[in-house]
Amino acid sequence: MKIGIIGVGNLGYSVAIGILSEKQHIKCKSLYLSKRNPRSLDNIGNLSVVKITTENKRLVKYSDVIIVAVQPAQLKGVLEEIKDVINPKKHTLISVVTGRKISDIEDVLGNDLPIIRCMPNTAISVGQSMTCISANERGKKNVEYAKTIFNALGKTMCIEENLMQAATVICASGIAFWMRLIRATSQGAVQLGFHSEEALELSMQTCLGAASLLIDSRSHPEEEIDKVTTPSGCTIQGLNEMEHQGLSSSLIKGLVTSFEKINEI
Repeated sequence: MKIGIIGVGNLGYSVAIGILSEKQHIKCKSLYLSKRNPRSLDNIGNLSVVKITTENKRLVKYSDVIIVAVQPAQLKGVLEEIKDVINPKKHTLISVVTGRKISDIEDVLGNDLPIIRCMPNTAISVGQSMTCISANERGKKNVEYAKTIFNALGKTMCIEENLMQAATVICASGIAFWMRLIRATSQGAVQLGFHSEEALELSMQTCLGAASLLIDSRSHPEEEIDKVTTPSGCTIQGLNEMEHQGLSSSLIKGLVTSFEKINEI
């Protein structure tokens, strides 16, 4: 598979690093990276499989799967630039552009091109992304390309496109939300007597352990909570105080606010 990434910012770079770390599973023959200022890619540009260019048309020419990872405002201009060299019989386009629908791409490139819309998160750089996938009719035949790439970099879920905005909030913005929860837990640990480095390690590993328990057991979070709450114990008292202060309500309100904002973009 010859892969090209147009727009190697934070997300595009994370995708590139993930592909390079899993290139045997993805069977990546070449990875073309396109960026207006390619100097920031010098650290990976010396790898034999990587080709760096500032010319998007050149990238398209030498790629089979094209991942577009530009800013939303840049998408139309990039599509206009490459539309003359896109071949529906050869190319599959994967968009990871926030808030841009498949129909926005079809308006420029037509509906004969296989188009797949994906929303990964930055954990893709460590192979732990949750990536949601939707596609147009032509793209559904090639959706395995996207699943092959993103399953090697975490987990994927195919969803209807009308859920993609919500998935962006839960999975992409969700990274920031979980980071804030981990930070708050570590701050609490410092207040209880731990040094900051110790506090962060305790918080990170406990968060990882909680997620791993749910993944392995397939149980409901409340089942796992019941296992560590005893009558009149410290855990239930702490949980109840958090709920009195609006923990669950604040999280839900934050998700809904992010969802409302993304629909304005």
